[in-house]
Amino acid sequence: MDQVAEAAGVSRATVSRVINGAPSVDAKIREMVQRAIAETGYVPNVAARSLVTRRSNSVALVISEPDRPDNNSFLNRIFTDPYFGRITAGATTALRPHDIHLVVIPTDSTDHHQVIRYLRQGHVDGVLLISSHEQDTLPRQVHELGIPAVVSARPTSPIAVSFVDVDQRLGARLAAERLLSRGCRRLATISGPLDIPSGLDRLDGYRAYLAEHGFDAVPSVEGDFTRAGGEAAARRLLTEHPEVDGLFVASDLMAEGALRAVQDLGRRVPDDLAVVGFDDSSAALDCRPLLTTVRQPVEEMAAEMAEVLLAHIAAPGRLPRSVTFQPTLVVRDSA
Repeated sequence: MDQVAEAAGVSRATVSRVINGAPSVDAKIREMVQRAIAETGYVPNVAARSLVTRRSNSVALVISEPDRPDNNSFLNRIFTDPYFGRITAGATTALRPHDIHLVVIPTDSTDHHQVIRYLRQGHVDGVLLISSHEQDTLPRQVHELGIPAVVSARPTSPIAVSFVDVDQRLGARLAAERLLSRGCRRLATISGPLDIPSGLDRLDGYRAYLAEHGFDAVPSVEGDFTRAGGEAAARRLLTEHPEVDGLFVASDLMAEGALRAVQDLGRRVPDDLAVVGFDDSSAALDCRPLLTTVRQPVEEMAAEMAEVLLAHIAAPGRLPRSVTFQPTLVVRDSA
């Protein structure tokens, strides 16, 4: 900073005010200092600045999953599931203009204590928490730390924390409406895991809409939001209910696996069996035929999470906020 001050012909204090964005600095002096910064190659010492500002300029993206017997499988899903990639991209897009870095932390309950210790030590200014399973204790633990946090879905237990979600039930109703409009009358679904709100809400929304239209008994098989899980669920469902002609699959990844099973069983899509997914992820475009699906705007939702978190970091006493996005139907070839 002394070198910058000498090059610009100003005091060290003036350089400091320019670097910290003080509005009281004259525009011409600011320009001189910025030119000197560029000429000298000066970069602020982040560690030193954090001692003064008490900010790390980092945010944690904590992905909390239930216990997995195979940790490698858990990590593979984190880095290959389109949903997590879209969350990361959306959050990064919102944080980058603020020069805030994203630290990705996958965890299950076996190492929650390590995550809490890391957060308590002040390595990050806030937390974007991906958590959905009702038995997950991490949202409450993070809340009790007092660190700014935003959760990716409606919490399963009452906690005064901000969250961003999509109207899951409406999305499932859009899927049911599409299948009925195609003339499907023997309808079924492969649900998501029923220990998370999104899995339950998508199943309930689908069944409720069909019940309103006279369809009371709707076969359902529980899936796990993976390709393999979708394929296994579809084989079981169609073995038990070969008459099904309309199928709602609660995620695109499961739908991709389900389509493989459907075609292996000699069924034509959509002629014999129409299929609608949920997410509108890259998996929908990997399907053959291309998948009709319910779009949840994951990138926009993640960006909103980041913006809400930044507001909490700037004003720690701010009241919790909830934001619910609206899903839309994307019609392609499968239904």
